[in-house]
Amino acid sequence: MSAVAKIVLFAPAILAALTVHEYAHGLVAWRLGDPTAKRLGRLTLNPLAHLDPIGTLMLFIFYIGWAKPVPVNPAYFHNPRRYMVWVALAGPGANIILALILGILLQFLLSAGLIVPFGISYTMLGFTIFINLMLAFFNLIPIPPLDGSRVVGGLLPPQYLRGWEAFERVGWVVLIGIILLGRVTGLHLFGSTIFPLSNAFYRIFTGGAPLFF
Repeated sequence: MSAVAKIVLFAPAILAALTVHEYAHGLVAWRLGDPTAKRLGRLTLNPLAHLDPIGTLMLFIFYIGWAKPVPVNPAYFHNPRRYMVWVALAGPGANIILALILGILLQFLLSAGLIVPFGISYTMLGFTIFINLMLAFFNLIPIPPLDGSRVVGGLLPPQYLRGWEAFERVGWVVLIGIILLGRVTGLHLFGSTIFPLSNAFYRIFTGGAPLFF
């Protein structure tokens, strides 16, 4: 498939996954008392408000990436550490829920004969499901600045927080290093775990429908 065809077919799915992910972060933070995202215009389903150029490009190349983080101010929270866990889980959770809804829709469309396996509509819908799962599981990795690291930071006993905070300052270097290492050596540490996991959930959510590729 050409690069242009890839963009035309897959860009809407990627934009939807990133937008839902970041919107969920902002929505949960707002519901827990933090108005920062709403005040800064990030509590929106407009994808342009959430795009990170590098993170979006990574999604096209590696199928793992990120959006521009929604700003969250824990000072507004009654229980900052506990509430940050919920805010962090909201993004991946929203992607998984969206993948489940679309998986049920795919099953219905197939059973009704409205789409056929490996057609254009099937491919676009299948990719949307798959990229939501990939984005969710990638962001649950406990390496800063991914959501999984915020979950760990909120659950760690207080005596370990100083060490974790030190790791947070260099976590992005570790993250990019692992991704680049996979690109150079072919040893894709993230892909070798996230891809099979996403594949398994794809088959569960779609009732065993074949992958779109």
